[in-house]
Amino acid sequence: MKQAQKRAPNLRDFSSPLEAESAAKIRKRPSAIRRTLPYGILALVIVAGLTFGTQTVVFYLHHVETDDAQIEGHIDPVLPKVPGYVNDVLVRDNEKVAAGQVLVRIDSRDFQARVKMAEAALDSTEAAVTVAHANVEAAQSKRTKTAADLGRYGPLWNQHVISPQEYDAAKAAADAAAAEYQAATRQITAVEAQVAQRQADLEYAKLQLSYTMVNAPGAGFVSKKSVEVGQFVEAGQPLMAIVQDNDVWVVANFKETQLRSMRVGQPVEVEVDAYPGRTFDARVDSIGAATGAKFALLPPDNATGNFVKVVQRVPVKIVFTEDPDLEHPLRVGMNVVAVVDLG
Repeated sequence: MKQAQKRAPNLRDFSSPLEAESAAKIRKRPSAIRRTLPYGILALVIVAGLTFGTQTVVFYLHHVETDDAQIEGHIDPVLPKVPGYVNDVLVRDNEKVAAGQVLVRIDSRDFQARVKMAEAALDSTEAAVTVAHANVEAAQSKRTKTAADLGRYGPLWNQHVISPQEYDAAKAAADAAAAEYQAATRQITAVEAQVAQRQADLEYAKLQLSYTMVNAPGAGFVSKKSVEVGQFVEAGQPLMAIVQDNDVWVVANFKETQLRSMRVGQPVEVEVDAYPGRTFDARVDSIGAATGAKFALLPPDNATGNFVKVVQRVPVKIVFTEDPDLEHPLRVGMNVVAVVDLG
């Protein structure tokens, strides 16, 4: 048998008018709900929008923010001070190093030879000082003797016991001895000056030798390493960089119109793109003395007559006021959003 098809109840199916009226109300109720539901939803959306809009307006009356901001830090270049061939490279990319740690060794044999040559030159000059002192003593003895002879010849010449030639010879010998003594004294001064020069040469040679050990200028992480064993490097050639991890800050480029109420010391919340939902406490440290455009490679020149007013941005330095978070390390160059509380 075919099942009977379902149909909507009819008024004739009810035994009394009261039951029929109740059924009619039930049939009308869903239609009324469907008609009023969109208006209710619209009202909720309007209320939510007004609430959010009011909160946003109130927020931006006391805060300014920018997403034109990045983490900055100290990046120390590692540069050799002497040329030479690289014997050893003792670190790898992204390795953490301590301040003063040896990073690269340069072949030091030439510099060791220069130290030995400087030591030999110093020894020779110090020996010359000894000889010069002996010459002064000899000249002093000769000057004393000739001066005594001249003293004895004077009365004899006055008494005409000796000839004028003998007296003149004695006087000449005394004058020559005095001159020799003065020359020997000056020779000591000159040789002692040479000793000082040779000592300076030796210190310089040792300093150059020490430069064959290239050390880390500060603690941090090795980055941008471009040196290999066997490579010939020049003095001042970049070998790698050390990114310090113990001192980072934010440089936020705010619009000039956002600086009206900004002051040094105001609290800042920093949101890092790498760590959604995590905020860092900070404060305004300083406000730049010039706009970023003034430091551009080709700064704008508004004297050509084609001036178009553009809102400029001013760099603001923001420093962190909370201790470093080891679970959320801040790397130089990360993008951030800075929100300044204007109070």
